[in-house]
Amino acid sequence: MFRIGQEEIDAVARALNSKDFFKCNGSGQEVYNFENELKEYMGVEHCVLMSSGFGALTSALIGLGIGPGDEVIVPAYTYIATALAVTAVGAIPVIVEADEALTIDVKEVEKKITKATKAVVPVHIQGFACDMDALCKIAEKYGIAIVEDACQADGGTYKGKPLGTFGDAGAFSFNYYKVITAGEGGALVTNSKKIFERGLIYHDASAVAFFGNQLDGNSEPVFGGTEFRVSDITGAIMREQLKKLPSIIEDLDKNRKALMNALADGVNVIPSHDEKGCPTTLALRFESAEKTNEFAEKCGENGLSIVIPINTGKHIYTNWTQIMEKRGALHPAMDPFKMKENESLQMDYTMDMCPKTLDYLARTAYIAIDPDWTIDDITKVAGTVNKSL
Repeated sequence: MFRIGQEEIDAVARALNSKDFFKCNGSGQEVYNFENELKEYMGVEHCVLMSSGFGALTSALIGLGIGPGDEVIVPAYTYIATALAVTAVGAIPVIVEADEALTIDVKEVEKKITKATKAVVPVHIQGFACDMDALCKIAEKYGIAIVEDACQADGGTYKGKPLGTFGDAGAFSFNYYKVITAGEGGALVTNSKKIFERGLIYHDASAVAFFGNQLDGNSEPVFGGTEFRVSDITGAIMREQLKKLPSIIEDLDKNRKALMNALADGVNVIPSHDEKGCPTTLALRFESAEKTNEFAEKCGENGLSIVIPINTGKHIYTNWTQIMEKRGALHPAMDPFKMKENESLQMDYTMDMCPKTLDYLARTAYIAIDPDWTIDDITKVAGTVNKSL
Protein backbone atom coordinates (compact mmCIF):
# COMPACT_ATOMS: atom_id res chain seq x y z
CA MET A 1 0.00 0.00 0.00
CA PHE A 2 1.65 3.24 -1.13
CA ARG A 3 -0.32 6.36 -0.25
CA ILE A 4 -3.38 6.38 2.00
CA GLY A 5 -4.40 9.52 3.87
CA GLN A 6 -7.19 11.72 5.13
CA GLU A 7 -8.73 11.87 1.67
CA GLU A 8 -9.62 8.16 1.79
CA ILE A 9 -10.90 8.50 5.37
CA ASP A 10 -13.14 11.38 4.31
CA ALA A 11 -14.34 9.39 1.30
CA VAL A 12 -15.36 6.43 3.47
CA ALA A 13 -17.13 8.80 5.84
CA ARG A 14 -18.91 10.37 2.88
CA ALA A 15 -20.19 6.98 1.74
CA LEU A 16 -21.18 5.87 5.23
CA ASN A 17 -22.87 9.13 6.13
CA SER A 18 -25.05 8.85 3.05
CA LYS A 19 -26.61 5.75 4.67
CA ASP A 20 -27.08 4.65 1.09
CA PHE A 21 -23.87 2.87 0.14
CA PHE A 22 -25.16 -0.17 -1.73
CA LYS A 23 -23.76 -0.02 -5.27
CA CYS A 24 -27.14 0.86 -6.78
CA ASN A 25 -28.20 3.99 -4.94
CA GLY A 26 -29.53 7.47 -5.42
CA SER A 27 -26.84 9.20 -3.39
CA GLY A 28 -23.10 9.29 -4.04
CA GLN A 29 -22.96 6.55 -6.70
CA GLU A 30 -19.28 6.17 -5.88
CA VAL A 31 -18.83 2.93 -7.84
CA TYR A 32 -20.39 4.34 -11.00
CA ASN A 33 -18.39 7.54 -10.68
CA PHE A 34 -15.14 5.60 -10.26
CA GLU A 35 -15.91 3.49 -13.32
CA ASN A 36 -16.45 6.63 -15.40
CA GLU A 37 -13.27 8.21 -14.03
CA LEU A 38 -11.18 5.09 -14.74
CA LYS A 39 -12.61 4.88 -18.26
CA GLU A 40 -11.46 8.45 -18.88
CA TYR A 41 -8.03 7.79 -17.33
CA MET A 42 -7.48 4.65 -19.41
CA GLY A 43 -9.12 5.92 -22.58
CA VAL A 44 -11.54 2.98 -22.82
CA GLU A 45 -15.27 2.71 -23.42
CA HIS A 46 -16.31 0.32 -20.64
CA CYS A 47 -15.31 -0.47 -17.06
CA VAL A 48 -16.67 -2.60 -14.24
CA LEU A 49 -15.35 -2.21 -10.69
CA MET A 50 -15.44 -5.49 -8.79
CA SER A 51 -13.96 -7.33 -5.84
CA SER A 52 -10.66 -8.62 -7.28
CA GLY A 53 -8.32 -8.92 -10.21
CA PHE A 54 -9.23 -12.61 -10.37
CA GLY A 55 -12.87 -11.57 -10.76
CA ALA A 56 -11.92 -9.20 -13.57
CA LEU A 57 -9.89 -11.86 -15.41
CA THR A 58 -12.65 -14.45 -15.06
CA SER A 59 -15.32 -11.99 -16.17
CA ALA A 60 -13.23 -11.10 -19.24
CA LEU A 61 -12.85 -14.76 -20.23
CA ILE A 62 -16.58 -15.28 -19.75
CA GLY A 63 -17.18 -12.20 -21.87
CA LEU A 64 -15.15 -13.77 -24.67
CA GLY A 65 -17.28 -16.92 -24.50
CA ILE A 66 -14.35 -19.11 -23.43
CA GLY A 67 -15.13 -22.44 -21.76
CA PRO A 68 -14.73 -26.24 -22.00
CA GLY A 69 -12.84 -27.32 -25.10
CA ASP A 70 -10.74 -24.15 -25.12
CA GLU A 71 -7.11 -23.43 -24.29
CA VAL A 72 -5.80 -20.16 -22.84
CA ILE A 73 -2.05 -19.47 -22.85
CA VAL A 74 -0.58 -18.08 -19.62
CA PRO A 75 3.02 -17.38 -18.52
CA ALA A 76 4.91 -19.61 -16.12
CA TYR A 77 5.68 -16.59 -13.95
CA THR A 78 2.52 -14.97 -12.62
CA TYR A 79 0.29 -15.16 -9.56
CA ILE A 80 -1.73 -18.38 -9.54
CA ALA A 81 -4.97 -16.38 -9.96
CA THR A 82 -4.13 -15.95 -13.66
CA ALA A 83 -4.28 -19.71 -14.24
CA LEU A 84 -7.21 -20.25 -11.88
CA ALA A 85 -9.29 -17.72 -13.83
CA VAL A 86 -8.90 -20.03 -16.83
CA THR A 87 -10.01 -23.14 -14.95
CA ALA A 88 -12.86 -21.14 -13.39
CA VAL A 89 -14.50 -20.90 -16.83
CA GLY A 90 -13.89 -24.58 -17.63
CA ALA A 91 -10.94 -24.05 -19.96
CA ILE A 92 -7.36 -25.36 -19.78
CA PRO A 93 -4.37 -23.09 -19.03
CA VAL A 94 -1.40 -23.74 -21.31
CA ILE A 95 1.78 -22.64 -19.52
CA VAL A 96 4.66 -21.07 -21.46
CA GLU A 97 8.10 -19.72 -20.64
CA ALA A 98 8.90 -16.20 -19.53
CA ASP A 99 11.52 -14.27 -21.48
CA GLU A 100 14.59 -12.46 -20.14
CA ALA A 101 12.37 -9.52 -19.16
CA LEU A 102 10.33 -11.97 -17.01
CA THR A 103 7.22 -11.42 -19.12
CA ILE A 104 5.50 -13.91 -21.42
CA ASP A 105 7.81 -15.17 -24.17
CA VAL A 106 6.02 -14.33 -27.43
CA LYS A 107 8.04 -16.88 -29.44
CA GLU A 108 6.96 -19.61 -27.02
CA VAL A 109 3.35 -18.44 -27.26
CA GLU A 110 3.35 -19.03 -31.01
CA LYS A 111 4.74 -22.55 -30.55
CA LYS A 112 1.85 -23.47 -28.24
CA ILE A 113 -1.03 -22.18 -30.37
CA THR A 114 -3.43 -24.91 -31.55
CA LYS A 115 -6.93 -24.99 -33.01
CA ALA A 116 -8.20 -25.00 -29.43
CA THR A 117 -6.37 -21.81 -28.45
CA LYS A 118 -8.85 -19.02 -27.85
CA ALA A 119 -6.84 -16.44 -25.89
CA VAL A 120 -3.50 -15.49 -24.40
CA VAL A 121 -3.04 -13.70 -21.07
CA PRO A 122 0.09 -11.52 -20.99
CA VAL A 123 0.96 -10.55 -17.42
CA HIS A 124 2.76 -7.30 -16.63
CA ILE A 125 4.33 -8.92 -13.59
CA GLN A 126 6.04 -6.60 -11.07
CA GLY A 127 5.07 -3.79 -13.43
CA PHE A 128 7.32 -5.12 -16.22
CA ALA A 129 5.56 -4.39 -19.52
CA CYS A 130 5.14 -7.30 -21.93
CA ASP A 131 6.14 -7.04 -25.58
CA MET A 132 2.67 -5.96 -26.64
CA ASP A 133 3.65 -5.07 -30.21
CA ALA A 134 4.85 -8.58 -30.96
CA LEU A 135 2.03 -10.24 -29.03
CA CYS A 136 -0.67 -8.24 -30.81
CA LYS A 137 0.79 -9.33 -34.16
CA ILE A 138 0.72 -12.99 -33.11
CA ALA A 139 -2.86 -12.68 -31.82
CA GLU A 140 -4.00 -11.08 -35.07
CA LYS A 141 -2.17 -13.69 -37.15
CA TYR A 142 -3.91 -16.60 -35.44
CA GLY A 143 -7.21 -14.93 -34.56
CA ILE A 144 -6.91 -15.30 -30.80
CA ALA A 145 -7.98 -12.86 -28.10
CA ILE A 146 -5.75 -11.01 -25.64
CA VAL A 147 -6.77 -10.53 -22.01
CA GLU A 148 -4.16 -8.36 -20.32
CA ASP A 149 -3.39 -9.12 -16.69
CA ALA A 150 -2.29 -5.69 -15.49
CA CYS A 151 -3.03 -6.50 -11.85
CA GLN A 152 0.52 -5.60 -10.79
CA ALA A 153 0.77 -2.63 -13.13
CA ASP A 154 -1.93 -0.10 -12.21
CA GLY A 155 -1.09 3.11 -14.04
CA GLY A 156 1.75 1.59 -16.06
CA THR A 157 2.33 2.19 -19.77
CA TYR A 158 3.86 0.58 -22.84
CA LYS A 159 5.21 3.10 -25.34
CA GLY A 160 3.04 5.74 -23.74
CA LYS A 161 -0.24 3.81 -23.88
CA PRO A 162 -1.85 2.47 -20.66
CA LEU A 163 -1.21 -1.17 -19.89
CA GLY A 164 -4.47 -3.09 -19.92
CA THR A 165 -5.76 -1.32 -23.03
CA PHE A 166 -3.95 -3.21 -25.80
CA GLY A 167 -5.99 -6.39 -25.83
CA ASP A 168 -9.65 -7.29 -26.03
CA ALA A 169 -9.91 -6.70 -22.29
CA GLY A 170 -7.72 -5.73 -19.36
CA ALA A 171 -7.82 -6.65 -15.68
CA PHE A 172 -6.55 -4.63 -12.72
CA SER A 173 -6.20 -5.38 -9.02
CA PHE A 174 -6.60 -2.99 -6.11
CA ASN A 175 -5.78 -5.27 -3.22
CA TYR A 176 -3.47 -4.33 -0.35
CA TYR A 177 -0.25 -5.06 -2.26
CA LYS A 178 -1.00 -3.05 -5.40
CA VAL A 179 -0.05 0.45 -6.59
CA ILE A 180 -3.46 1.84 -5.61
CA THR A 181 -5.71 0.00 -3.20
CA ALA A 182 -8.97 -0.29 -1.32
CA GLY A 183 -7.69 -3.32 0.59
CA GLU A 184 -9.41 -5.48 -2.00
CA GLY A 185 -10.79 -4.69 -5.43
CA GLY A 186 -10.35 -5.06 -9.16
CA ALA A 187 -11.56 -3.71 -12.47
CA LEU A 188 -12.37 -5.01 -15.93
CA VAL A 189 -11.78 -2.57 -18.81
CA THR A 190 -12.65 -3.12 -22.46
CA ASN A 191 -13.72 -1.42 -25.66
CA SER A 192 -15.97 -4.37 -26.53
CA LYS A 193 -19.66 -3.89 -25.74
CA LYS A 194 -20.20 -7.66 -25.78
CA ILE A 195 -17.38 -8.39 -23.31
CA PHE A 196 -18.58 -5.55 -21.09
CA GLU A 197 -22.21 -6.69 -21.05
CA ARG A 198 -21.35 -10.33 -20.43
CA GLY A 199 -18.76 -9.39 -17.81
CA LEU A 200 -21.28 -7.12 -16.09
CA ILE A 201 -23.87 -9.89 -15.95
CA TYR A 202 -21.41 -12.54 -14.83
CA HIS A 203 -19.78 -10.45 -12.08
CA ASP A 204 -23.12 -9.78 -10.35
CA ALA A 205 -25.66 -12.28 -11.64
CA SER A 206 -27.76 -12.26 -8.47
CA ALA A 207 -28.36 -8.49 -8.48
CA VAL A 208 -27.65 -7.01 -11.88
CA ALA A 209 -31.11 -7.84 -13.22
CA PHE A 210 -33.01 -6.81 -10.13
CA PHE A 211 -31.40 -3.65 -8.71
CA GLY A 212 -31.24 -0.29 -10.39
CA ASN A 213 -31.02 0.12 -14.15
CA GLN A 214 -27.77 -1.76 -14.69
CA LEU A 215 -29.07 -3.56 -17.78
CA ASP A 216 -30.40 -0.50 -19.58
CA GLY A 217 -29.12 -0.61 -23.14
CA ASN A 218 -27.72 -4.14 -22.78
CA SER A 219 -28.50 -6.59 -25.57
CA GLU A 220 -26.94 -9.70 -23.98
CA PRO A 221 -29.46 -11.98 -22.22
CA VAL A 222 -28.92 -12.56 -18.52
CA PHE A 223 -27.33 -15.84 -17.43
CA GLY A 224 -26.10 -17.46 -14.24
CA GLY A 225 -22.86 -16.12 -12.86
CA THR A 226 -21.28 -15.18 -9.57
CA GLU A 227 -21.03 -12.20 -7.23
CA PHE A 228 -17.97 -9.95 -7.40
CA ARG A 229 -19.97 -6.80 -6.63
CA VAL A 230 -18.50 -4.12 -4.35
CA SER A 231 -20.13 -1.40 -2.27
CA ASP A 232 -19.83 2.35 -2.52
CA ILE A 233 -17.25 2.24 0.28
CA THR A 234 -14.81 0.59 -2.13
CA GLY A 235 -15.85 2.96 -4.87
CA ALA A 236 -15.27 6.01 -2.66
CA ILE A 237 -11.78 4.88 -1.65
CA MET A 238 -10.83 4.08 -5.23
CA ARG A 239 -11.93 7.49 -6.48
CA GLU A 240 -9.40 9.12 -4.15
CA GLN A 241 -6.74 6.56 -5.00
CA LEU A 242 -7.16 7.17 -8.71
CA LYS A 243 -6.51 10.89 -8.18
CA LYS A 244 -3.15 9.97 -6.66
CA LEU A 245 -2.12 7.45 -9.31
CA PRO A 246 -0.41 9.89 -11.73
CA SER A 247 1.82 11.36 -9.02
CA ILE A 248 2.61 7.89 -7.65
CA ILE A 249 3.75 6.68 -11.08
CA GLU A 250 5.71 9.89 -11.66
CA ASP A 251 7.55 9.58 -8.32
CA LEU A 252 8.19 5.86 -8.80
CA ASP A 253 9.71 6.55 -12.21
CA LYS A 254 11.81 9.44 -10.91
CA ASN A 255 13.15 7.44 -7.96
CA ARG A 256 13.85 4.33 -10.02
CA LYS A 257 15.87 6.37 -12.52
CA ALA A 258 17.75 8.14 -9.71
CA LEU A 259 18.64 4.81 -8.11
CA MET A 260 19.85 3.36 -11.41
CA ASN A 261 22.05 6.44 -11.97
CA ALA A 262 23.57 6.04 -8.51
CA LEU A 263 24.55 2.40 -8.96
CA ALA A 264 28.09 1.37 -9.76
CA ASP A 265 29.18 0.74 -13.34
CA GLY A 266 28.65 -2.78 -14.58
CA VAL A 267 25.43 -3.45 -12.67
CA ASN A 268 23.30 -5.73 -14.85
CA VAL A 269 19.69 -4.51 -14.94
CA ILE A 270 17.39 -7.03 -16.65
CA PRO A 271 16.28 -6.18 -20.21
CA SER A 272 12.91 -4.50 -20.68
CA HIS A 273 10.29 -4.14 -23.39
CA ASP A 274 9.60 -0.67 -22.01
CA GLU A 275 11.89 0.75 -19.35
CA LYS A 276 9.11 2.68 -17.65
CA GLY A 277 6.25 0.18 -17.59
CA CYS A 278 4.93 0.44 -14.05
CA PRO A 279 8.17 1.35 -12.25
CA THR A 280 7.64 -0.36 -8.90
CA THR A 281 10.74 -2.55 -9.14
CA LEU A 282 14.39 -2.45 -10.15
CA ALA A 283 15.53 -5.93 -11.16
CA LEU A 284 19.19 -6.97 -11.28
CA ARG A 285 20.49 -10.16 -12.90
CA PHE A 286 23.54 -12.17 -11.84
CA GLU A 287 25.66 -14.87 -13.42
CA SER A 288 24.41 -17.59 -11.09
CA ALA A 289 21.87 -18.32 -8.39
CA GLU A 290 24.73 -18.52 -5.89
CA LYS A 291 25.88 -14.97 -6.66
CA THR A 292 22.28 -13.74 -6.44
CA ASN A 293 21.84 -15.29 -3.01
CA GLU A 294 25.17 -13.89 -1.85
CA PHE A 295 24.15 -10.40 -2.97
CA ALA A 296 20.80 -10.65 -1.18
CA GLU A 297 22.47 -11.85 2.01
CA LYS A 298 24.96 -8.98 2.00
CA CYS A 299 22.18 -6.45 1.38
CA GLY A 300 20.26 -7.93 4.30
CA GLU A 301 23.28 -7.58 6.55
CA ASN A 302 23.37 -3.91 5.57
CA GLY A 303 19.67 -3.35 6.26
CA LEU A 304 18.22 -3.59 2.74
CA SER A 305 15.59 -6.23 2.00
CA ILE A 306 16.06 -7.93 -1.37
CA VAL A 307 13.55 -10.30 -2.97
CA ILE A 308 14.72 -13.18 -5.16
CA PRO A 309 11.62 -14.07 -7.22
CA ILE A 310 12.34 -17.81 -7.36
CA ASN A 311 11.69 -17.80 -3.61
CA THR A 312 8.25 -16.15 -3.74
CA GLY A 313 6.53 -19.48 -4.37
CA LYS A 314 2.98 -18.55 -5.27
CA HIS A 315 4.03 -16.65 -8.41
CA ILE A 316 5.81 -19.62 -10.01
CA TYR A 317 4.05 -22.42 -11.87
CA THR A 318 5.87 -25.13 -9.90
CA ASN A 319 3.93 -24.03 -6.81
CA TRP A 320 0.48 -23.88 -8.42
CA THR A 321 -0.69 -27.03 -6.65
CA GLN A 322 -4.25 -26.96 -7.99
CA ILE A 323 -2.99 -26.64 -11.56
CA MET A 324 0.00 -28.97 -11.43
CA GLU A 325 -2.03 -31.70 -9.72
CA LYS A 326 -5.03 -31.03 -12.01
CA ARG A 327 -7.69 -30.30 -9.43
CA GLY A 328 -9.63 -27.50 -11.07
CA ALA A 329 -12.76 -27.94 -8.95
CA LEU A 330 -13.96 -29.95 -5.96
CA HIS A 331 -16.70 -31.80 -7.83
CA PRO A 332 -15.31 -34.00 -10.64
CA ALA A 333 -18.08 -32.98 -13.04
CA MET A 334 -17.07 -29.33 -12.63
CA ASP A 335 -13.33 -29.98 -12.97
CA PRO A 336 -12.06 -28.84 -16.38
CA PHE A 337 -9.17 -31.32 -16.16
CA LYS A 338 -11.72 -34.15 -16.10
CA MET A 339 -14.11 -32.82 -18.74
CA LYS A 340 -14.47 -34.84 -21.93
CA GLU A 341 -14.27 -31.66 -24.00
CA ASN A 342 -10.77 -31.04 -22.66
CA GLU A 343 -9.26 -34.52 -22.73
CA SER A 344 -7.10 -33.88 -25.82
CA LEU A 345 -5.88 -30.42 -24.78
CA GLN A 346 -2.37 -29.40 -23.66
CA MET A 347 -2.19 -30.18 -19.96
CA ASP A 348 0.91 -32.36 -19.76
CA TYR A 349 2.41 -30.29 -16.96
CA THR A 350 5.79 -31.18 -15.45
CA MET A 351 7.87 -29.40 -12.82
CA ASP A 352 10.73 -28.82 -15.27
CA MET A 353 8.71 -27.75 -18.32
CA CYS A 354 9.85 -24.11 -18.17
CA PRO A 355 13.58 -24.27 -17.34
CA LYS A 356 14.43 -20.83 -18.74
CA THR A 357 11.88 -19.19 -16.47
CA LEU A 358 13.23 -20.95 -13.39
CA ASP A 359 16.79 -19.98 -14.33
CA TYR A 360 15.94 -16.30 -14.85
CA LEU A 361 14.02 -16.13 -11.57
CA ALA A 362 16.87 -17.75 -9.60
CA ARG A 363 19.40 -15.25 -10.98
CA THR A 364 17.31 -12.12 -10.46
CA ALA A 365 17.12 -9.82 -7.44
CA TYR A 366 14.38 -7.22 -6.87
CA ILE A 367 14.78 -3.85 -5.23
CA ALA A 368 11.36 -2.38 -4.41
CA ILE A 369 11.01 1.30 -5.35
CA ASP A 370 9.32 3.64 -2.88
CA PRO A 371 7.61 6.71 -4.37
CA ASP A 372 8.25 8.62 -1.14
CA TRP A 373 12.03 8.15 -1.06
CA THR A 374 14.08 11.28 -0.51
CA ILE A 375 17.46 11.91 -2.14
CA ASP A 376 19.07 10.74 1.09
CA ASP A 377 17.04 7.52 0.96
CA ILE A 378 18.13 6.83 -2.61
CA THR A 379 21.77 7.55 -1.76
CA LYS A 380 21.56 5.14 1.17
CA VAL A 381 19.95 2.36 -0.90
CA ALA A 382 22.46 2.82 -3.72
CA GLY A 383 25.33 2.77 -1.23
CA THR A 384 24.09 -0.47 0.27
CA VAL A 385 23.69 -2.08 -3.17
CA ASN A 386 27.13 -0.95 -4.33
CA LYS A 387 28.73 -2.11 -1.12
CA SER A 388 27.01 -5.49 -1.33
CA LEU A 389 28.08 -5.91 -4.94
